[in-house]
Amino acid sequence: MIKKIEDAAMPLTISSLKTAFKQLGVEPGMTILLHSSLSSLGWVCGGAVAVILDIEEILGEQATLVMPTFSTNLSDPSKWQNPPVPESWWDTIRQEMPCYDPELTPTRGVGVIPETFRKQRGIIRSTHPHISFAARGRQAKYITENHALDYPFGDNSPLGRIYELDGWVLLMGTNYSTSSSFHLAEYRAKYPGKIVEYHHAPIKVNNCRQWLNMEDFNSFDNNFNKIGASFERDFPEKTRIATIGKAVTKLIRQRDIVDYAVAWLSNNTNPLKTSALLS
Repeated sequence: MIKKIEDAAMPLTISSLKTAFKQLGVEPGMTILLHSSLSSLGWVCGGAVAVILDIEEILGEQATLVMPTFSTNLSDPSKWQNPPVPESWWDTIRQEMPCYDPELTPTRGVGVIPETFRKQRGIIRSTHPHISFAARGRQAKYITENHALDYPFGDNSPLGRIYELDGWVLLMGTNYSTSSSFHLAEYRAKYPGKIVEYHHAPIKVNNCRQWLNMEDFNSFDNNFNKIGASFERDFPEKTRIATIGKAVTKLIRQRDIVDYAVAWLSNNTNPLKTSALLS
């Protein structure tokens, strides 16, 4: 027997999403870095595809849409915790794991919207084997090219280019813990406990497979929600907030939160509360 659902909320559609994004402040010509959770929106007619097409239509041809397309599973198995693998497997994994391929390698931990976006025609994906970003639009090539292998969230990264372009961060159904722009602030800030860590990934150089050693700073991303809450309290006028479907959605100028986070980290970071980027 099919149960009839009475008084159910209407599904989100391209039309209703478009109205909501415009009310939030998404405008033609913007450069936007989107962090997203499709499930947080509720039921969306067309799912991830509808969300992507809707934002792109509002932004127009002169804009650029960017999303994280991380693939941190292409890492050294000795560091895996979720889940770990037997030590007896480590050498085999290192020898046999496929190399990073911007067109083929799937994302990990960033959601279905970026995973769908990276496959769209016209997408350019940066070449970092762990911390890639995908972009589409007028500044896509500039944002993604020459992504530094060491310190992949630093000035020579898509995050640094978005900062140069005075871009925006759109958090759709996610909290500040997903805001990768705070990693750019970590790169720039000076604080106790900041150390260099080493990560590894298989890549191809001149058609030869190499197990690459890369440098990065340790992360204090357990503090990101604190930084975001503090920013909203101190500068409420700089955060545009709306509920889209069931998702709290925020639009913020990236320079504002990065500059604020640099100062916050310099004054508040506790070196005893670190959290690793890679699992």
